[in-house]
Amino acid sequence: MTLPLTAARRTLLALSVFSLCSASALAQDKYPSKPVTVVVPQAAGGANDAIARIVAQKLTDLTGQSFVVENRPGAGGNIGTALVAKAKPDGYTVMLTADSSYVINPSLYKNPGFDPIKDFEPVAPVATAGYVLVANNNFPANTTADLIALAKTQPGKIMIGSAGNGTVNHLVGEMLNKAAGIELVHVPYKGAAAAVTDLAGGQVQVSVQSLPSSIGFIRSNRIKVLGVVNEKRLAALPNAAPIQETVKGLAVTPWYGVFAPAGTPKNVITQLQASIGQALDAPDVREKLANVGAEAYKLSGEQFMALIRSDLPRWAKAVKDSGATID
Repeated sequence: MTLPLTAARRTLLALSVFSLCSASALAQDKYPSKPVTVVVPQAAGGANDAIARIVAQKLTDLTGQSFVVENRPGAGGNIGTALVAKAKPDGYTVMLTADSSYVINPSLYKNPGFDPIKDFEPVAPVATAGYVLVANNNFPANTTADLIALAKTQPGKIMIGSAGNGTVNHLVGEMLNKAAGIELVHVPYKGAAAAVTDLAGGQVQVSVQSLPSSIGFIRSNRIKVLGVVNEKRLAALPNAAPIQETVKGLAVTPWYGVFAPAGTPKNVITQLQASIGQALDAPDVREKLANVGAEAYKLSGEQFMALIRSDLPRWAKAVKDSGATID
């Protein structure tokens, strides 16, 4: 037999429903409530890895939950990126990646395994970094112009190491070959750390490297700088000239950013953006980024998406002009 709902029972039922809804809302609002995996689709020791570990540690300090960096390199960053694209969209698997994997690979690879617009929620950029053209200390060239002049007398004999197929390092080398009319032989490595180590050891003669990956080798005089890939001189290397002063129009300033799988709840994205903003404002984070040759880079979610949409066609043209392709 069903008992009629008295006013008192109706009130009690309403309070119970309200309490359940409130508890559910609080549970949803509490982010993060468990450790967060930060996938880095590049190898340990490179620029993205160094930046990710600085930011992840600060996010751990700010939120009280661990942000754990997990390196998933391979295929120029495609393996880790595709992994995150398919991850559960709950905010507990995110990606901190270099722009090369995100906005260049879709033009380099026939099937990178992800769609940069449809598969992700752009959360926030975190840093920009210097990029340099560097050489083994025993290599006779000391400037970009020296390298070009020497390469023209030795076509196909000078080896240029990179962090892997499809990386900025690789693509800038291809762009230099085309723009300067030279033939540097590309040697891909599984990450920047391996490439710069072999450069110092003389296994390759030159390389394009991010400053975070190479600054330790530069400061210890284990390799030398021929030029800066960025548009302007770098504060850390004031005497190194941009290579575009020799090769007109050849300049890039890479960025690093955080992404979540498409469908991640808006409240999670908002809270993650706020925490990242706090992290980038922290003096110790800015100092640590500067020590590895990077600097904090803050944009709103809308501005970040606009940057991505403008970078995709720009890099597509660069890839086409360079002739670089990867099956």
